[in-house]
Amino acid sequence: MNLDQARFFMVEQQIRPWDVLDPKILDLLMDIPRHQFVEAGNEELAYSDIELPIGQNQSMMHPKVEGRLLQALDIDENDTVLEIGTGSGYLTALLANLGKTVTTIEIHEEIQEIAKTRLESYKNIEFVTGDGANGWNDGQEYDAIILTGSVEIVPQSFKEQLKLGGRLAVVTGQAPAMTAQVITRISNQEWETETLFETNLAPLENASITNHFTF
Repeated sequence: MNLDQARFFMVEQQIRPWDVLDPKILDLLMDIPRHQFVEAGNEELAYSDIELPIGQNQSMMHPKVEGRLLQALDIDENDTVLEIGTGSGYLTALLANLGKTVTTIEIHEEIQEIAKTRLESYKNIEFVTGDGANGWNDGQEYDAIILTGSVEIVPQSFKEQLKLGGRLAVVTGQAPAMTAQVITRISNQEWETETLFETNLAPLENASITNHFTF
């Protein structure tokens, strides 16, 4: 298989038809070889419209979901970014190419160590091992925050970590009816929510779960 051609088809046949039309995002998805961020033997599947396993019962998001969320976050070269869930490191690389700095949190040390080797050429990424599913209290505010797994309810702490004008990309709800949203901080105590699309994404490990009662 010609992997460069497969990447072109991913962008043109999967991502662009999903209303990802920002040239900056499309060019970046063409420039970063996704097959370098998958497990050995899965290179030919890297550009398929599927969630690929990365170990520890974790998976990469669909490429079109990654593209749509990146477009909605509208990250520029001066933005500081917080990523909850390093995963394969592919989305981390995309974020690092767009923003000024990326702080990426991963609960599984083994997964993050693999991602570090893939991202060793990047000088603007801070890797932290820890559980960020219900918030990440590092005393910092960010221009953009992205959660790479779903949550039933968005933790307020993430919203409060946004700078004024900052954006939070998150998939929220319960399977199979989840929605991808971008939440923008418009004042100290106000946030605006834009619903992007419906999807289904595995939950962040240890994310709080609402109690459900059966009558």
